[in-house]
Amino acid sequence: MASTARIPSLPASAATPGRRERARGALLGLAVGDALGAPAENMKPSEIRAKWGRITGYVSERPAGTDDTEYAIFSGLLLARHGSALTPAHVEAAWHEWIADRAEGPFRGAGFSERGTLENLRRGLAAPISAQHRHAWSDGLAMRAAPHGVFAAGRPDEAARLAAVDGSVSHDGEGIYGGQAVAAGVAAAMAGAPVVAVVASALAVVPEDSWTARSLRRAVTAAHLGERAVRAAVVIGGYPWTDLAPEAVALAFGAYAAADGDFAQAVLTAVNMGRDADTTAAVAGALAGATQGVDAVPARWAAAIAPARGTCLPAMAGHHVLTIADLLTPETPS
Repeated sequence: MASTARIPSLPASAATPGRRERARGALLGLAVGDALGAPAENMKPSEIRAKWGRITGYVSERPAGTDDTEYAIFSGLLLARHGSALTPAHVEAAWHEWIADRAEGPFRGAGFSERGTLENLRRGLAAPISAQHRHAWSDGLAMRAAPHGVFAAGRPDEAARLAAVDGSVSHDGEGIYGGQAVAAGVAAAMAGAPVVAVVASALAVVPEDSWTARSLRRAVTAAHLGERAVRAAVVIGGYPWTDLAPEAVALAFGAYAAADGDFAQAVLTAVNMGRDADTTAAVAGALAGATQGVDAVPARWAAAIAPARGTCLPAMAGHHVLTIADLLTPETPS
């Protein structure tokens, strides 16, 4: 088991969150949303209600982050190592060093896009050819894109650029756009932008006529009507897989907008809409956590977030999201 000595202490409360507090809020919010949403993944709202009623907190005995949190840590460590100089070659090398060239955990790389990427890398294919698989449109980049927004706080265009570099190994098309939207939204929220500006920043970095942009616009337009309207506006009814980036990203932004940036309301809205609930709640949590800062994450939820177990990526075991947040927001000497 990872040592709790590696868990950094939470900062003191402040009226207006600083950059470090927003960074911690974003990545802790991601991990909390992931852990809250994991039991409801791939479920319909009616199935959630039948099993738990309305989810208002953790419903598992040992809540923990899934592949979403571990891949976000992966991207955070990659940014801490290379910063704005990040290249596709750096990303590809990290996939080999930390995942492809070592034994995987029980989740075996997790989602379809990750499995396809690993298979291609192990066959000797390089980026961007490594992203040519059947699930390049998945939300696998979106789930790990928040660290780019944390690193490029206040610079949505740069956050989106870095997300595209990161995603070049594993995603293409709408899969890239979803990651860029999340990265840009978090970057705007890190600078204290209001909810409407966070959404606008996300839309500004993706093609206007893309599936991602259309879904995102529909979601936030319906947000004032509540989660049922958001879900109806974007979910692809009858499609069996729930990891579509345009759908998941839109649901996350819709939950964030419906909650007007409130952390607890945003993540619970995302969780109770079902579908890819761990990812949608993770993204909503990252956006709201960056907006409100780490103190907005309820202490009872934050306390459950321990260092990563390495269930999916053994190389990430022992790393805590708060440590990653601190690495991406180094304090300047006074």
